[in-house]
Amino acid sequence: MGTELDTVVFDIGNVLIAWDPRHLYRKVFETEAEMERFLGEVCTLDWHLAHDYGVPFAENAAKLKAVHPDHAELIDMWQGRYAEMIPGRIPGTVDLLHQLGDSGVRLHGLTNMPSDIFVFLRDAYPELQRFETTVVSGDEGVIKPDPRIFEILIERSGLTPERALFIDDSRRNVDAAAALGFRAHHFENAEALRADLVSLGLIG
Repeated sequence: MGTELDTVVFDIGNVLIAWDPRHLYRKVFETEAEMERFLGEVCTLDWHLAHDYGVPFAENAAKLKAVHPDHAELIDMWQGRYAEMIPGRIPGTVDLLHQLGDSGVRLHGLTNMPSDIFVFLRDAYPELQRFETTVVSGDEGVIKPDPRIFEILIERSGLTPERALFIDDSRRNVDAAAALGFRAHHFENAEALRADLVSLGLIG
């Protein structure tokens, strides 16, 4: 018999709230191929990673615009129209969060995200206010899957990893959590998550 779980830790992006720069850049490129080339060669996810570490957009964008001056306007859209990368909630997951919270399960958040974007999302999506503790990579200067960011959450929340389920859409992050003793769920959709929550006895 395993240890009873009393805590759930949610990733936010693409678990609770959808995020993809394509939602924005499809509006400004004429073809899918042009958009993919831009996202693959200019505003790449590796470039964006600096924002998750807390590097200010202006500083990060200035370096990129120096290399791609002809794309300066498109690069600036990343910050100026960031909200358009966020189409809304992932279907079904928020209902599960509320079920867990309403049944007395402790809820926390652990997200790789720029600090100002989390502030925006927390106001726009009130369910994020149900977290007792939210650790945001942009505030800490460290990102998942680095064990240190999990340790920060553990220290601040007082949770016991062996009594906690960690949910994330990144396999690397899930594996990092499991290595620290968390029960971990690799998120693909709300239906599979619900089944896991039921099997773990966290919801009925």
